[in-house]
Amino acid sequence: MARRGGGAGRSAAMAEAAILRVRHCRADIFCRRPPARCPACGRPLRGAGLPAAPLRLPSPFRHGHRQPRAFLLRPTAGTFLGGYDGKSDLHVGITNSHGVVYNYNEEGIHRAETGWEQCISIPLVQPDMFGLLQDWDKLLEEFSVGEAWLPHRYEEHDYNCYTYALAFINSVLAAQGKQQMSKSEFTEKFVIPQTKKASKYITLHQELTANEFYVVPLPDQEKRC
Repeated sequence: MARRGGGAGRSAAMAEAAILRVRHCRADIFCRRPPARCPACGRPLRGAGLPAAPLRLPSPFRHGHRQPRAFLLRPTAGTFLGGYDGKSDLHVGITNSHGVVYNYNEEGIHRAETGWEQCISIPLVQPDMFGLLQDWDKLLEEFSVGEAWLPHRYEEHDYNCYTYALAFINSVLAAQGKQQMSKSEFTEKFVIPQTKKASKYITLHQELTANEFYVVPLPDQEKRC
């Protein structure tokens, strides 16, 4: 079972602060700042070997407006690191080459230049897809002005932002002569791996918002590390 250290009342400025991992006492010790001593045993960490060196965990979140030609996922309200409970509704969109986020809701199509600063991002175009790189903005705009995405057609559960984003992706695949993807297939292949990483990171962030350390014992097969 994980053990929590002391130190409550972290400020909101910690929302984007780095999460570090130190390995000692057969446990992963997560923190914001590398401790001088192991919080589990009290021994100095300096000179304790490479595993005890602080390692910065990569954040699974990206500034959506800096992610061209991507599928974006964020909470409908708030941010992933700003109180998201893991159950609230999520919103998705597609970026053009300039990071403008095309997204669909009960008001129709939106072209957002702000509001997607903390997202899960899934790139949709590879660097060698030269034709698609050039045509992406035109394809996205033409697709988005279609009658299919008028406000009155929106339905929260069956015809929503995900319907729009996946329909655009499938229109691009069809134009390339490639097989289209079902919602379950796209979700399982591309979305779930990213949301699993995000969920773990959110848990660590929440623990370190309330506590100085978060100590997780290593599985038996890793305890030799």
